[in-house]
Amino acid sequence: QAMSPVSPDGKVAYATIAFAANGDTVPTADAKAILSGVKALNGPDLAVGANGQVLDFAGQEPPSSEGIGILVAIVILLIAFGSIVAAGMPIVVAIVGLAMGQMAVLVVANFLDVATFAPTLAAMIGLGVGIDYALFVMNRFRQAVLAGHAAKDAAMESVETAGRAVLFAGGTVIIALLGLFVLRINFFAGLAVAASLTVLMVMLSALWMLPALLSLLGTKALALRLPWGKKPGEVHPEGKGWARYGRGLQKRPIIPAAISLLVVLVLAIPLFSLRQGFSDDSGKPAGSPGRVAFDLMSEGFGAGVNGPFYVAVKLDKPNDMEAYGAIVGGLASAEGVAGTLPTTAMLPLIASNPGAFSADGTVASIMVVPSTSPQDEATTQLLDRLRTEVDPALEEATGASIYVGGAQAITSDFTSVLTDALPIFLLVVVGLGFLALTLLFHSLVVPLTAAITSLLSFGAAMGITVAVFQWGWLAGPLGISGTGPIMPFLPIMVFAILFGLSMDYQVFLVSRMQEEWARTGDNAASVRRGLAGSGRVVMIAAAIMASVFLAFVPTPDATIKLFGIALASAVIIDAFIVRLILVPSLMSILGKANWWLPGWLDRILPRVQIEPGEDEIADVDDPAPAGASVSAGG
Repeated sequence: QAMSPVSPDGKVAYATIAFAANGDTVPTADAKAILSGVKALNGPDLAVGANGQVLDFAGQEPPSSEGIGILVAIVILLIAFGSIVAAGMPIVVAIVGLAMGQMAVLVVANFLDVATFAPTLAAMIGLGVGIDYALFVMNRFRQAVLAGHAAKDAAMESVETAGRAVLFAGGTVIIALLGLFVLRINFFAGLAVAASLTVLMVMLSALWMLPALLSLLGTKALALRLPWGKKPGEVHPEGKGWARYGRGLQKRPIIPAAISLLVVLVLAIPLFSLRQGFSDDSGKPAGSPGRVAFDLMSEGFGAGVNGPFYVAVKLDKPNDMEAYGAIVGGLASAEGVAGTLPTTAMLPLIASNPGAFSADGTVASIMVVPSTSPQDEATTQLLDRLRTEVDPALEEATGASIYVGGAQAITSDFTSVLTDALPIFLLVVVGLGFLALTLLFHSLVVPLTAAITSLLSFGAAMGITVAVFQWGWLAGPLGISGTGPIMPFLPIMVFAILFGLSMDYQVFLVSRMQEEWARTGDNAASVRRGLAGSGRVVMIAAAIMASVFLAFVPTPDATIKLFGIALASAVIIDAFIVRLILVPSLMSILGKANWWLPGWLDRILPRVQIEPGEDEIADVDDPAPAGASVSAGG
């Protein structure tokens, strides 16, 4: 049966297609021709499928999710700015930066191994942060123009204030992504470079292109005003509503701090059942060639045939059939093994065929078919049992060396490498972020709070991801075909991206608080005015970012769908629960301890300002000063 290409019931058959070229050089046209032929053969009485990496790449359609994300972002920007032109500026700038980033990724792909999903992932990240960065600059320009500043002066002011924050924010994201290099895995190097280049390009577009456009357009950048839009000269205290919100948090800050912390911890609970591995083709869309092939092979030959183990045997003596036969028999009789190739019945044929061994007769191979599917946890347990129990016993009995490979084995080895490298990665990324925030805020408590809360956001986001993809919660509405393990590279990539983004939001919020603290020495007022000055724009930025990530969820690519849900969850939790509730509450509780720094360290650290605190930000108890900074809404 193992040798037969026809199932025992005669209803399923398979054939292997061998390309003349190497897998990574097969022309896309050839692969598409096979897919077209497969689809043409399907009919009421015949189901034909095909799978394989080459065919998967050829069958991928160009993503359209960017368009959905842009449309949602436009709606949010229209509501925020009240002007069609103002809403369009961040979109145009982000698209230009994204285009430059994608071209850079294509160039890099000639020199590094770049995963096929890397350009789409880079586009997802680049579009989200690109719109956000342009939003921060545009928002500052708009505030200055509404306050009566000349357009060119407003453009310069936007670069000198929000531009500094964007530069720091983009640099933080890039550093977090490039931290993946400490893993010393080529796969991550390609992803890190692709995403970093895209972030760099959209950041430069926001810092160079947008101010130039604003200088040229002047007040026309706020043209085509909507009914709720503000006119230049209409002065409104900035963030009155956010200041009132801050005062509400500060009445009993322990309560919102405890509730938000409890919510985050509850969301993180599923993380403790995280199972890492690569999904098999059962997660592909129903009716796709790969899914049809997977289902037919499982039906005809058993679930394990879609993910066999390949065992390499190094014999102590050339052509030692006795040892080889003992190994085949031992593997075939192991619990969880459906069969082997060769079978024990085929051993006499192997003995008369020297070609079954290597040229020197010391190396042979065995295919081991599990009784369970590739992503089944029982298959992982079988691998562990083979490596720790079955193989050592057979090696001792035969004197041979046995090595187990295959897709599931690669997944296990890959996960082990990542687990070993994770502490170094966390130390580098979190350590650099801590040092940067210490330099920026002249505090040890604020960076420590930022690092701990970022880890909490990560845990909650991964908890949601496990609940959806591993437990199957909301899998149907989200278009997920089946449950399975979480890809082993996802957690570390999500942490790298989230840590950079969470530092961005921390900087935008706390920089305003620090300005007020330096000016007044009143921690409670500083927290309120920090929320008043930056809370609204952080909320808008996070809403846009999450919308862009969610726009990629409908894609049929399981990897991109996984990243979309994980990153959207991370942004929503980090911005709306952690940065806008938990962090202000904690800072209100800690009081002046937030700004503690040893005197000797304070003296040697240089002073760095993200946004010079020239503007008065209205508090709920303050009258609106005549020259107050302005905003479109509270």
